[in-house]
Amino acid sequence: MSFTSNYLTCAGREIHFTEWGAGNKPTVIAWHGLARTGRDMDELAASLSDRFRVICPDTVGRGLSQWSPDPGNEYKLEFYARLAAELFEQLKIERAHWVGTSMGGAIGTVCASGLFQPQLAPRIQSLLLNDNAPSLAQAAVDRIRDYAGNPPAFATIAQLEEFFRTVYKPYGWLSDAQWRRLTETSTRRLPDGRVTPHYDPAMVRQFTDHPDDYELWDHYEQLRIPVLLLRGAQSDLVMRETADEMLARGPGKLGLVKVVEVAGCGHAPALNVPDQLALVRSFIEAAA
Repeated sequence: MSFTSNYLTCAGREIHFTEWGAGNKPTVIAWHGLARTGRDMDELAASLSDRFRVICPDTVGRGLSQWSPDPGNEYKLEFYARLAAELFEQLKIERAHWVGTSMGGAIGTVCASGLFQPQLAPRIQSLLLNDNAPSLAQAAVDRIRDYAGNPPAFATIAQLEEFFRTVYKPYGWLSDAQWRRLTETSTRRLPDGRVTPHYDPAMVRQFTDHPDDYELWDHYEQLRIPVLLLRGAQSDLVMRETADEMLARGPGKLGLVKVVEVAGCGHAPALNVPDQLALVRSFIEAAA
């Protein structure tokens, strides 16, 4: 797998991203979930990089991107959309397909709607929501908020890997090598020498300071592009009733929305195995 690691200043914050298939013109933005990093998208980016330029950012406060000094105002979808807009400008991205897992899907929705950043709406060609929807089950949101807001610390990397294997079991099948890479690319060491997940715990303030941030029907109703929802068959975050509602509203009324349930996964499919990668590729190529 060949990629470059890069940094840009967007909205006044240093943002890290990996770039795959740099010589290709068609572009895919692959944006990770709430407490994760852009390296979760390695398999997907590698699989698309023969034809597409793939950009995988670390959201502010995650991975190698800068932590926000103003968490109450910057850990929210509106600010993430501003980061995306500046990333598009600096990377000279005229148009792109968007693949977003969980939070990354919500960021894609608000970017494609144009309600926060009007200049982005015509530049997003398609939107793939990996276990994300305009409304989320509150019990699952509470579960995610509770574990993400209190990241544990361990004496060893092996112990942290066991934690990740437990909390991310709903991702579905990952090889031992993939679990190890997931761990090593999302680990930071504390001053006392212990290791903990590589994100700013204050990012969970999105849920306390902006409790309605993920209620996105107003944004969804604005979409006029192809949308694919990949719903983990055992997801506790995206309900089947919500998926049905997506088919009846906004782009769904125009026949632009497709829902596919991914067997063997909850929240959220890891986008790392051939059948999932094929679903993503076929959707993007059909929308290109």
